[in-house]
Amino acid sequence: MKSLPVFESLHGYQRSWIRPDVIAGLTVWAVLVPEALAYASIAGVPPVVGLYAAVPALILYALAGSSRHLVVGPMSATAALSAAIITPLAGADGGRYIALSAALAVATGIMGLLAGLIRLGFIASFISEPVLKGFIVGLALTIIIGQVPKLFGVPKHEGNFFEQAWGVLRELGDTHWRTLLIGLFGLAVVLGLKRWLPLVPGSLLAVLLGIVAVALFDLDDKGVAIVGHIDSGLPALGLPDGLALRDYLDLLGPAVGVLFIGFAEGLGAAKTYAAKAGYSIDANRELLGLGAANLGSGLSSGMVVNGSLSKTAVNGAAGAKTQVSGLVVAALTILTLLFLTGLFEKLPEATLAAVVIAAVIELVDIGALRRLYQVWTRLLASIYGHAARADFLAAMAAMFGVLLFDTLPGLLIGVGVSILLLVYRGSQPHIAQVAKSDGVWLDMARHPDLRSRPDLLVVRVEAGLFFVNADYVKERIQHLCTEDTRLVVLDAETSPGLDVTAAAMLLDLRNALAHQRIDFRIARPVAQFGDTLGSAEGADSPIGVYPTVAAAAADLPETPPTR
Repeated sequence: MKSLPVFESLHGYQRSWIRPDVIAGLTVWAVLVPEALAYASIAGVPPVVGLYAAVPALILYALAGSSRHLVVGPMSATAALSAAIITPLAGADGGRYIALSAALAVATGIMGLLAGLIRLGFIASFISEPVLKGFIVGLALTIIIGQVPKLFGVPKHEGNFFEQAWGVLRELGDTHWRTLLIGLFGLAVVLGLKRWLPLVPGSLLAVLLGIVAVALFDLDDKGVAIVGHIDSGLPALGLPDGLALRDYLDLLGPAVGVLFIGFAEGLGAAKTYAAKAGYSIDANRELLGLGAANLGSGLSSGMVVNGSLSKTAVNGAAGAKTQVSGLVVAALTILTLLFLTGLFEKLPEATLAAVVIAAVIELVDIGALRRLYQVWTRLLASIYGHAARADFLAAMAAMFGVLLFDTLPGLLIGVGVSILLLVYRGSQPHIAQVAKSDGVWLDMARHPDLRSRPDLLVVRVEAGLFFVNADYVKERIQHLCTEDTRLVVLDAETSPGLDVTAAAMLLDLRNALAHQRIDFRIARPVAQFGDTLGSAEGADSPIGVYPTVAAAAADLPETPPTR
């Protein structure tokens, strides 16, 4: 009997992976703890709630998810979305606010599990690779600009990426030089070791050195911001107190939005590192993993969680091989809650910002966007240019959507533009005029040396025929006809689908060409094409259908007459 699909990233585990997984776990732990504290504050709950959320999220994602590298925990985007959802529902009641935040995680978890069980992972198909790339670049830039104020020791301004960047520029005159010095030192340690001594865990070393520097030189008394006090102890387990069934029902709708944005960000990070390591991601299992992580977080007095782009980058850069690194992080976080909260109280926020920036900066893949643009501008793209243009514009829409309007709107803009461009591309498919060469019918646009018979026009529509492109195809074929054309053959092999509107168009095209004394025939239709054509045209004067192009043109004389 096939084993249950749990902890699949651990199947075939090798002893040589223990060391890199443990080192990666230590490194991620050093970043996750202070980040979880900060993201809990963004969500409007006590900082320790971020640690409560991280432990079950890490364990349950490792159990159900498909990525070997993804780190699941509190994140800025879903934390901010949580605050926006809970604030109007809780009012000024702090206890109800905390309970509703945990309930939102429970609702998100339930929706994620349902989505995974009914296999809604196909939703990921609407997020194309260019959209995902643009989304990741925009999100990485947003994360970086959010960390820059901590690096310089200046106040952070709210707003989109550009408003935050302008805020940083305006505050540069008030830079706290000690904060900047320790932040730049941490950045130099991480980037320098990554380049010259990649086996040394630079992020972990930078964190330890930052804590030591604060302790030795009393930097916190000299204006360097540190993480501060953290409550110790394990969370209470179970459903949040004081809530009714109605509260959970009210949260199900908003939970779908939280799930979508968490799924998109986690999927992007998971796919990025899966591609580097040479394995695949199962979108349905990602939904199950995300659902289980959120449900576990909500039942542990936590908050909404999702796959973290920045911490996954830290995990991958530190050499993680499997989710053992995540389990190590979970174990260390439990120890932190019990015994080590004081260790991170002296961690400089500038050092934390340096670690995050160093991890995320490699995801600002401007080279990938440049390649999309170059494909668009190539001369050969003039034939199939719609696809290249659509991919580049969709990536740009997702990136600037995130930079201008925040994470969820940016992703929706990218997906929307991608779908619109897909429809546009489908409405104007490439229609190839083909000619025979050594028994093969070739596109004359790609082989300009070919010559066709003046009385025979053979065309190939390189897309399905449906209502969106029916009129365009008809007009284009009529435009290709000349005064000498006596026969038009549609090679339907490259048209895998046909709807009723397009079938009616083919009949109209046959009749219009007949008025010009031009015959119209169809060659090599696939099964669905032929079935739809036959059911649409009826028994009255059907269009001639032939097994090959040669058979369709067989009754033309060898020497075409001149009109």
